[in-house]
Amino acid sequence: MGTYKTSDFRKGLKVQIDGEPYLMLEMNFRKPGKGNALYECKMKNLIRGTTLTRTYKGGDTLESADVEEISCQFLYKQGQMFVFMNSKTYDQYELTADQVDDNWKYLKDGMDCQMILYNGQPITLTPPNHVELVVEYCEPGVKGDTATNVTKPVRVETGAEFICPAFVNIGDTIRIDTRTGEYLGRVS
Repeated sequence: MGTYKTSDFRKGLKVQIDGEPYLMLEMNFRKPGKGNALYECKMKNLIRGTTLTRTYKGGDTLESADVEEISCQFLYKQGQMFVFMNSKTYDQYELTADQVDDNWKYLKDGMDCQMILYNGQPITLTPPNHVELVVEYCEPGVKGDTATNVTKPVRVETGAEFICPAFVNIGDTIRIDTRTGEYLGRVS
């Protein structure tokens, strides 16, 4: 396994601390008046989802994490397990509802996703940045209610609810940003 020197530290780096993989979320360089340069790092544990803040001196090193990002396809949900298939090797992986977290809101059968494997085991998943979902249920909009920013909750094909403008109807296909959960627009 490789190591990273402090000069290699940057956002998005995957490192191993105390035997667990971490993703570097932030890295701030600070050079006090005298003494060594300091690297303040905010990291997210890829298994538990907790965050950690550590400060390193210039010249310190961190081990690289044995993580691999693969392209996979969502196949189906079985009870509390979500089943995915590696797009290249056709290996199947199962993630628990806790590992999938709120990403279940965007998963449709056959959807392509990115999965992170740690020592060959799946630990987390990232859906595409934007998904298109069909509205299954919503209250009808009130005629004449054209005031700005009138919204209502709508339920989509995955069972999730999103806040959308009042003009969205049952059967419409809407585009959602998976990073924020925000409505982006209707798809024609």
